Amino acid sequence: MPGNHTAADRVAEDWAPPAARHTSSPFRFLLWLARSQARRVAAGAALGSSWMVGLAVPPWVLSRAVDDGLVAGDTAALVTWSVVLAVASVLNAVLAISRHRTMTKIRMDASFRTVRAVVRHTARLGSALSRRVGTGEVVTIGVADVQAVAQSMTVTGPGFGAIVAYGVVAVVLFTISPLLALVVLAGVPLLAGTVGPLLRRIERTGGDYRVHQGRLTTRLVDILGGLHVLNGLGGKEFTVERYGRQSRELVERGYRVGGPASWVTALASGLPALFLAAVVWLASRMTARDEITIGDLVAVYGYVAVLVVPVSAFIEGGGDIARALVAARRIVDLLNLQPERDIQHDAVELPDVCGPLADPESGVLVRAGLFTALVSARPDEAIAVVERLGRFTHTDATWAGVRVDAVAADQLRERLVVADNDAALFAGTVRDTVAGRQKPDDERVRAALRTAVAEDVVEALPGGLDAPVASGGRTLSGGQRQRLRLARALYTAPDVLLAVEPTSAVDALTEAAVVDRLREARQDLTTVVTTTSPLVLDRADEVVFLADGRAAASGTHKELLRDNPAYRHLVSRMQDGQVS
Repeated sequence: MPGNHTAADRVAEDWAPPAARHTSSPFRFLLWLARSQARRVAAGAALGSSWMVGLAVPPWVLSRAVDDGLVAGDTAALVTWSVVLAVASVLNAVLAISRHRTMTKIRMDASFRTVRAVVRHTARLGSALSRRVGTGEVVTIGVADVQAVAQSMTVTGPGFGAIVAYGVVAVVLFTISPLLALVVLAGVPLLAGTVGPLLRRIERTGGDYRVHQGRLTTRLVDILGGLHVLNGLGGKEFTVERYGRQSRELVERGYRVGGPASWVTALASGLPALFLAAVVWLASRMTARDEITIGDLVAVYGYVAVLVVPVSAFIEGGGDIARALVAARRIVDLLNLQPERDIQHDAVELPDVCGPLADPESGVLVRAGLFTALVSARPDEAIAVVERLGRFTHTDATWAGVRVDAVAADQLRERLVVADNDAALFAGTVRDTVAGRQKPDDERVRAALRTAVAEDVVEALPGGLDAPVASGGRTLSGGQRQRLRLARALYTAPDVLLAVEPTSAVDALTEAAVVDRLREARQDLTTVVTTTSPLVLDRADEVVFLADGRAAASGTHKELLRDNPAYRHLVSRMQDGQVS
């Protein structure tokens, strides 16, 4: 509904990626998260301060009720102060609710910003990500580290409020007894300082634990992905035993982190209680000597009891920050990884034309506006050409004479799309799956599905374009997933489409329809496919034949069959099913 925006929507509206200075250290990254929602953080700090200071109001009101009402025998004063106490308690409850809601929004905002920064950067890293960071590390960042970083944002509310409340209580106590104020001023920092060594140990051992946690998660992902292979090779028991051993090692490391963390939690409750007992004992002796009134004793007890909250906030906040610094270190390490294809400048504009594309390493030249097929006895050679043309690896490839690795990544991805059969399919509707990161348009979605001959995917699922697609498309057949991926690539309407074996999982009738519709839909645009299908080769405007990774010949399918014996032999093998 209009005006009904979620927290994620609001973050999306004002979100901007962190600059290099924001990822220069874990602390700067945490500071960026706080500054990115400065108004909300300011509101959280104000509400946190008001709430904690408000906790000191009931003890003061209660002291007045005792001295002015009970001791003095004034019923009217007692009733008045009782009403004031009730009103103050209700107001403080309202402040507590508002503070909690605001801090929840702050933590959610920090989570969304961190996740979006990580997802954006992993997309920018592209294929280089899997070679430089384990899958488990990314998973752990997205689950554990994001949560730890978001939790640290609590310091901006109750943490700041604890400082304000501490100062206010100290000033109020000074009006009762300078000695009590001095004890509080000296005692609270001493209590907070006792956990300093524990926090440093959490940061040190936590970093080691996180490294091994990421590695073990990577191993788990690999095991799950290759379970059927392990079953076939008979290595499942060995792999499970090794994973169990490494899990037990991780548990031991977790104990080394959990020890100081549990002490911090215990001290957050225990030390303030001991401090309360010490101050009340001192105040009681002062009351017995008539140095302060009974009402003052009640107020002192209330004030010091109130200090339990800020002192606990000090200690818990310190623990949260220690854990967040460990988590933020892993996040900024990921965000500081640079794509292997980046060079010193990134501002060259692509020409308006659709090519030609040239790959000097293989000698492949793709002419603009044609449907070109790359074929090789070793399909990996053709895929390597696509990866260089698509800037998925180190490359000297050019687009109309302009090096593709000298073009801004965002501009290149707007005009050049690589479609392969390993591309992820995320959970969502058919409409969202085809539209991808672009705004869904039903007419364009249906056109893309028709070109990819994927209408049956929609027809087979209840709900049409609103039908759900499971993560990874696991509820679809291989051919349906392949055509859905192709439809998603076509929806972007790129000037250049590079498709890896786009028809390998479909039957010959569907394959012919896909190629014919693809040629029709992309007329005057550049389309390159890698293929081992004679049917696709026969329909291509131009075929580039690769031998030993180099362009050995080019021309139409019929021309190459007539003039090139090696190509003719390869096609014969493909027809016999000897090349796949």
